[in-house]
Amino acid sequence: MSEVSDLGVLLQIEARALQAQTLAALRFTIVNETHALTPYRQAALFEYDGERPRLSAASGLVSVASESPFAVWLGRFARCFPSDGAIHRLDLADAASEDAESWAEWLPEHLLLVPLPDPQGKARGVVLYAREQPWDDASVELAQRLHSTYGYCFAALSQTSRPTWSQLRQGFKGRNRWLVLGALALSMLTPVRLSVLAPAEVIALNAIAVAAPQDGVVGSFAVAPNARVKAGDLLFSLDDSALANRRQVALKGLEIAQADAHIAQQRAFDDAKSKADVAVALGRVREKEAELAAVDTQAQRVEVRADRDGVAIFADTNDWLGRPVQTGERVMQLARPEDGGILVWLAVSDAINLETDAPVRLFLHTEPLSPRAGRLIEASYQASVSPDGVASYRLRAGFEPGTELPRIGLRGTARISGDWVLLGYYLFRRPIASVREWTGL
Repeated sequence: MSEVSDLGVLLQIEARALQAQTLAALRFTIVNETHALTPYRQAALFEYDGERPRLSAASGLVSVASESPFAVWLGRFARCFPSDGAIHRLDLADAASEDAESWAEWLPEHLLLVPLPDPQGKARGVVLYAREQPWDDASVELAQRLHSTYGYCFAALSQTSRPTWSQLRQGFKGRNRWLVLGALALSMLTPVRLSVLAPAEVIALNAIAVAAPQDGVVGSFAVAPNARVKAGDLLFSLDDSALANRRQVALKGLEIAQADAHIAQQRAFDDAKSKADVAVALGRVREKEAELAAVDTQAQRVEVRADRDGVAIFADTNDWLGRPVQTGERVMQLARPEDGGILVWLAVSDAINLETDAPVRLFLHTEPLSPRAGRLIEASYQASVSPDGVASYRLRAGFEPGTELPRIGLRGTARISGDWVLLGYYLFRRPIASVREWTGL
């Protein structure tokens, strides 16, 4: 009855192995379901990766953590397994001195090594079973019969899941090799458009600069960054406290000069010699009046207003408040939203020959799936340092008519297309340039 029972269990486990759809399911069956036929405490499956066994499954675990101390030691211990393709029984008493201590800590005393042979008889892996009782001949015979089925299933699933390197090499021999090489050579002659990628930003092509009208300190802003303004609206003001003090001083000086002139005129009626002092006093009055007029003119230029409708473009008000500025220093730009364009910084190392009206596609970081089409307007002849600190050429492009204009200031990546070239040149342009740079050939 015991033999009949073992045969039924054997057939049941074989049926489960044959029904496995994936290697993961088969590994689980090997290290866990085999317990019903030959009881054990621990089981581990090793697959041959080249000549070295690799731990791929263990009983009671969904996945194996290869960094754990047990897995590290077990992987090192498996390198000492016999590789003759036969079943082996190992006992702790026969273990080498360097393995005995760890074996006693991690595994029971008696081990059984069962290979997984494929239909050609080559072992694709080995299964380790460990228990406290010695392995008898009956258990070994049952394990050998069951693992023949395991090996067959393992080989079949390995072939369906991925082609082996030997199969790939077999398919690349003879006539197939020349067909593949010929197809690759012909594909190198496929015409493609040379293109490069570069960081880009949405700008206003016809923006006007709003500069400081005179030397001073920025006192306040009347608009926020990227705010819409109309012609005549106040943009920002300079601090007028120094001008107010100068006006008070000039006004007092004018009053004193006028009083001195009045006194000189009164003296001139009684003393003919004092008539010369009248002209001097009147000249001083005119000088003080000119100084006051100059201060009033500067006070009128403290407030800066918009010359036209548009959008005020600048970074942050806190960057300018309290900052000294010089006459003509740009504080912001005034742009019309309909004048939107693309500013591209093309690195010198990526530069290609570009003609005016070359196609440009802008992929914004905010809308990477909705590219905007444009055309190249101009390209600088001399490289300059980009905001990222890279020597680059400055390119400007306009959007195609009918394109939805994005907000000024948005950033993204632009693809600029150049001439038509062969695919081989497109793929090997950079390597060839690097080789010539290093060798000078």
